[in-house]
Amino acid sequence: MSVVVVGASLAGFSLVRDLRERGYDSEVTVVGAEVHPPYDRPPLSKEFLHGDIDLTLGDDLGAHWILGQSAIGIASTAIGPGVALDNGTVVAGQSLVLATGARARTLPGARGLSGVHTLRTIDDARAIRAALSVARHAVIIGAGLIGSEIASTAATLGVQVTIVELATDPLAGVFGPQLGALCADLHAAHGVQLRTGVAVTGFLGGERVSAVRLTDGSLLPADAVIVGIGAIPNTEWAQDSPLHIDNGFVTDSCCRTAVPGIYAIGDCARAYQDALGAHHRSEHWSNATAQARVAAAAIVGEPPANVPNTYFWSRQYGRMIQFAGHRRPGDAVRFIDGDPSTPSCTALYERAGEPVAVFAIDNARLFTRYRKQIERRPAAIATP
Repeated sequence: MSVVVVGASLAGFSLVRDLRERGYDSEVTVVGAEVHPPYDRPPLSKEFLHGDIDLTLGDDLGAHWILGQSAIGIASTAIGPGVALDNGTVVAGQSLVLATGARARTLPGARGLSGVHTLRTIDDARAIRAALSVARHAVIIGAGLIGSEIASTAATLGVQVTIVELATDPLAGVFGPQLGALCADLHAAHGVQLRTGVAVTGFLGGERVSAVRLTDGSLLPADAVIVGIGAIPNTEWAQDSPLHIDNGFVTDSCCRTAVPGIYAIGDCARAYQDALGAHHRSEHWSNATAQARVAAAAIVGEPPANVPNTYFWSRQYGRMIQFAGHRRPGDAVRFIDGDPSTPSCTALYERAGEPVAVFAIDNARLFTRYRKQIERRPAAIATP
């Protein structure tokens, strides 16, 4: 039995690694659109902007790697499902795993204008690093985790930074309004201006950006602009296939698509989550590795792997922000250590009196203790 993986980043690499760890020794082929071997993406908005660090995920795991080739369609072959590549070839196997990730959203007028960047790849990060090394004024569009991390790095380099965010409560959708505001306050504490409730209407400059115009009419000087407004799953290449596509490749809880033998994992997948009782697409590192374990188990015919709760972290202004669990609007927030005024703090999200998620700043030990408790109580997480 052979396996073909479309996507050579974290999810695809993790799938191959998990197959090997389960004793799978048959042929595995991995196709990647980038020319770079698999690398870790979270440091791209953090440490990597200060200088090159080793991001490689590991060795070749005994797989055949086809890099620098993009998928253009799903193919049906005599041996099983396959993928058509832009070089005119088709690669097929008994199982096909889609791990094509996502691409950064951009704004009208940004394409082709020098000095305006998005961050998704190692080449993007190198371009942003070079821009920040000479910039005096940087505008970050989007106050999410990626935008906040880049703003933090830019500020430490001595750049004057302004963040523009359409929402009036940055990160409220991630952490809720109370803890979202706590994270947003970090910007002001480090000299970064946060403009909320406004949007970008255009960019000024000839070949290179010189300023950003906002909906309130104001102009922000900018030597560098980084757009961090989310990502779009890479699914269009398979739009003519029988796969169900709706904000990602739709799968069941075992990462199986509607087409037998085809799985989807990582940023491009919208999997059913028992804890939520709904399909959900997540772009977090932990989700990519968890879904790789699930799909690997399904491919080799083992019982479904345990899927941990959502977990992610962010480093900003020298602070470590961590979150785990499944938060819903209306969950009560209770501080169990510290409070918004203290250097470190930990808070629980509670539903019907039970902990369903945990948040912490600079308190890894207590965070880990409650994260483990929450993961042992899946029933509480699923409570409406």
